[in-house]
Amino acid sequence: MSTAPRIVAIGGGELKELETAAIDRRVIELTGRNRPEALFVPTASGDDADYQETFRRVYGGRFGCRTRTLELIGNPPPFEEMSALVLESDLIYVGGGNTYRMMRTWRRSGLDAILAKAASRGVVLSGVSAGAICWFRYGHSDSRSFSSSPEWDYIRVTGLGLVNALYCPHYHKERREAPLSRMIARRGGVAIACDNNAAIEIVGEHYRVIRSSEEARAYRILRNDGHVVAEELTPYGDHRALAGLLRRRSRHATPETVVVPENGTTREVDGRRSAIS
Repeated sequence: MSTAPRIVAIGGGELKELETAAIDRRVIELTGRNRPEALFVPTASGDDADYQETFRRVYGGRFGCRTRTLELIGNPPPFEEMSALVLESDLIYVGGGNTYRMMRTWRRSGLDAILAKAASRGVVLSGVSAGAICWFRYGHSDSRSFSSSPEWDYIRVTGLGLVNALYCPHYHKERREAPLSRMIARRGGVAIACDNNAAIEIVGEHYRVIRSSEEARAYRILRNDGHVVAEELTPYGDHRALAGLLRRRSRHATPETVVVPENGTTREVDGRRSAIS
């Protein structure tokens, strides 16, 4: 029987410094278990060993989860073993890093289909930065920054499509306004942008903003009547209808409104079809 997906998409923050601890506790709470099976997927970081140890220390040692790791770089497990590892978990946490490389690896290995099945079974899906982008239809990604070229631009990377929107992490930093707004001005659609230490929690057809810092914010950004409009989302409180968050019209402009010409330039990379040079 299909279950409504449960997703917590975190905009950023240092796991090892416990910057997102309040959000992490909510991720665990959503499982409904005292000691859940927590699976770490560090593909975007190239299966970085230090990152894996940080996850074990925080989610295992501090929060009491039973932790496991799925490594896909170098020597990935057989499909059946990988499927069992994912589907037997109570929560999945995807680490940050190179989103494009991660999505390409997932599609080659078949993990994308397994994660979609996990979503339908009610496994809690979470992660930070690249690990937040992956659950959405698209992501505003800095994957080109991992190349050797000093001149790079943000790209639109195709995610798993569990939420029909574009996700932008680290919004409070250099992505605020211009880079993301150019992408929306050109491509349209709805973007959900989170600062570090802010997250979107989605439970079935409802959502809310949660955060681990009072300064952290989340926004809904879309093209409306020739302008790009950014609406700040209210944190905490009751869950609200997800359909309202994803609608493609704005009711009003806010002080955060950003105006970008319709011919603003951006680039798009679909993880299924194009290669990064």
